[in-house]
Amino acid sequence: MTKSIKNIIITFLIGCAIFVVGNLLSGGFDFESIGKLVTNFVFYQIYTFVLGYSNMFFFDYLEKRHWKKTDTLKRISVGIIGATIITLIGLFLLRAATALLMNGVTFSDFLMNEKFRYYQFGLWITLTIVAIFHVIYFYNKYQQNKIKEQKVIAGTASAKFDALKNQLDPHFLFNSLNVLTSLIEENPDKAQKFTTSLSKVYRYVLEQKNKELVSVDEELQFAKTYMTLIKMRFEDSIVFTMPERATNPESKVVPLSLQLLLENAVKHNMVTPNKPLHIIILEDHGHLVVENNLQPKQIVKKSSGVGLSNIKQRYDLLTNKKVNINQEAKRFAVALPMLTKQISIMKQTELPSRLDDRYVRARKHVEELKGFYYSLISYCVVIPFLIFVNYKTFWGFQWFWFPMFGWGLGLAIQAYRVFVNNSVLGNSWEQRKIEQFMREEEKNRWK
Repeated sequence: MTKSIKNIIITFLIGCAIFVVGNLLSGGFDFESIGKLVTNFVFYQIYTFVLGYSNMFFFDYLEKRHWKKTDTLKRISVGIIGATIITLIGLFLLRAATALLMNGVTFSDFLMNEKFRYYQFGLWITLTIVAIFHVIYFYNKYQQNKIKEQKVIAGTASAKFDALKNQLDPHFLFNSLNVLTSLIEENPDKAQKFTTSLSKVYRYVLEQKNKELVSVDEELQFAKTYMTLIKMRFEDSIVFTMPERATNPESKVVPLSLQLLLENAVKHNMVTPNKPLHIIILEDHGHLVVENNLQPKQIVKKSSGVGLSNIKQRYDLLTNKKVNINQEAKRFAVALPMLTKQISIMKQTELPSRLDDRYVRARKHVEELKGFYYSLISYCVVIPFLIFVNYKTFWGFQWFWFPMFGWGLGLAIQAYRVFVNNSVLGNSWEQRKIEQFMREEEKNRWK
């Protein structure tokens, strides 16, 4: 179903609801004939279609604009003020068209007889619907951010797992310990450097477990340490060059990405004194490029593509910039985007690992509880004020029921999510869905 058809259906259903409410408030469905009933229904649908679609276009315009996280109040204020102006203009044009085209009234007579109370019903119906749409919009945004946050957490956890798996691979450890054994006898000083480099590799992997981005300088320093370890194994069979520091010290990349790319280069290419492997790390137009001469092994274990795929997925979750892969006959290169803007998809928390999950869940519940109490206090202050304004201006039409009902419905949904744990859409349900999502992501990752 296209968005236009969906909007038409929603507008028609809203028009039916307003038709029922409007006639109930004006004395019931006492029409002289079926024709009068149909005419009344058509008028309600025309009004709903014009006002509904004009506000939908305005809502879409606001959604496409770039809003900061701190602009929530501004976004709501602009939405409500804009909807009020659009609704008043729409009602004026519809009433003018009806008076001039159907009733034969002149425009000057129409203006003389216009009163604000003729606009109250349409205005407050529209504002009630706009308020409900805002509640749904911000609730959906909240859910999307939560899903995105969990995907980043899942991606970071997967990267840590892959990095540890690569480093703890029995073949890697076997070769490293063999090199260390021979160095202890032949060159104790070199053996000490090898051991120091090996410990730095493991320490860096563990240090990055809670980070979504690290500085390029940190990654370059780690890559240098890692390749020192590799060169002790392959000696002159590997030629490695890289810059000491990044051009922009604020630039960042996904952690452990260089290690995965360097490991892949060594794993999939021949590394011999006759055919040395040349690995180069360089900066190129905002990217950190890792390239090597392509000399594939004749017999190599089939690659699962986990490392490179994981890097691409994590970048997809953090930015619109893409990881570029360029394979030629004699050259293979991967370009990692260097990010300079602040990315705040997920909050960093320095806690002992065994307390991380419990703390995050407790903090999330406290934030939701605080948000509900703020909403409840606002409701208890604003609604009585609206009732007072309604009473002082024109009590003949009690429009305060519309915001009271619309806002109250949103408040009830919020209370359900905060206080009901085990039912559908409760906190426990959300946790189960997150765990299910992460299991499915892990399963798909290994296919």
